Amino acid sequence: MAAIIGFFIGHWVLSAFAQTFFLHRYASHRMFTMNAFWEKFFHLFTILAQGPSFLNPRGYAILHRMHHAYSDTELDPHSPHHSTNFFKMMLKTKHIYDDYSYGRVEPKKHFSGDTPSWPIVDNIGKSWIFRVLAGAGYVLYYWAFVPQGEWGWYLLLPLHWFMGPIHGAIVNWGGHKYGYVNFSKTKDQSKNTIPFDFIVLGELFQNNHHGRGTNPNFAYRWFELDPCYQVMRALQFVGIIRIMNTLPVEENKELELQLSA
Repeated sequence: MAAIIGFFIGHWVLSAFAQTFFLHRYASHRMFTMNAFWEKFFHLFTILAQGPSFLNPRGYAILHRMHHAYSDTELDPHSPHHSTNFFKMMLKTKHIYDDYSYGRVEPKKHFSGDTPSWPIVDNIGKSWIFRVLAGAGYVLYYWAFVPQGEWGWYLLLPLHWFMGPIHGAIVNWGGHKYGYVNFSKTKDQSKNTIPFDFIVLGELFQNNHHGRGTNPNFAYRWFELDPCYQVMRALQFVGIIRIMNTLPVEENKELELQLSA
């Protein structure tokens, strides 16, 4: 049982990190820089972490930039306020993502520029052969470690298969419906969803992120902690990345005074 629980938690955390660190903060926002070697390293890390649910960086970045431009309007590709339930929002998002990821629709230029590209990895990630084999790998692991007769553990397999989209849907649904607001002038319905933020490593501080979209630290108040940002600080310390777009000290102090008032 420990082998299954550990494997599930490990997959969940690695997949969430790949999404928030590489797809969101790097591919979509360029909140930090890194050299070509490390970009490819984390590109490869993302497909290994997400497996059959690998999200193409270009397709992800286009949708996320559209989300910021049209947040919670009818043009938002994944607003919970224009879908009747969680699963309909996921399906709508999938169709729009597929259009851009597979080149069926050409986005506006300002949504598609400067995104990581590694054609061989991206094409593998789109391949059904890869998806089936990667998904089968999870099945084999469970078959090897699930105790005989305890078939209920296999119900976790769909979460492994669709891990990337599930993380995105949790953030987009929860982060725009439930929680509190620090920034009331975002012109959308973004929220900070504590205490559940830790499960997606900072992504559910949606109101903070929409309030200061270029700031790599999604936490502002004393009780808020952005786990991914702490990892980014460590990676900067050892010279792997260079964090960009941090708020000036004076603006951080001003925000703290506003939020504590």
